[in-house]
Amino acid sequence: MFGRKARPESAALLFVIGAFLLTLIDPTPSARGEPVPLTAHSANWRVIDGDTYQDMNTGERVRLENIDTPETGPRAHCTAERNLGNRATQQARSFITNARQLDVRRTGRTDRYDRVIAFIEIDGRDLGQMMIAEGLARPWRGRREPWCDANGNLIP
Repeated sequence: MFGRKARPESAALLFVIGAFLLTLIDPTPSARGEPVPLTAHSANWRVIDGDTYQDMNTGERVRLENIDTPETGPRAHCTAERNLGNRATQQARSFITNARQLDVRRTGRTDRYDRVIAFIEIDGRDLGQMMIAEGLARPWRGRREPWCDANGNLIP
């Protein structure tokens, strides 16, 4: 063994085997299925509205499973809905910006807009429940319900 010279094919084979083994052994928290602490790079989330978010690193859009927030812009049916929707968007942005850890728990489903249906936890707390507690969302009941009455007031 000491007197024999290694063949180039053997070295290449060892390199390929080593590279393959490294792909199986990933010490990062995300590889183990653990929540990933937010950093300047992983905190790149865009708040589309109060219940829809986008991971700008992957392009994945996420719709919260458990809440409904008012619409914003031209999709709002009254000024009061638009104003509350804007507040919900700003509060969600604040929660995400100030988070130390964000965990997306996917349900395995997507909606008709190809958004991933998921729960989001921020620092161990459910984002949907946080939005409800702030009065900026209501529980999702399987279908969209109106936010405005015939007079343009919010429906409680």
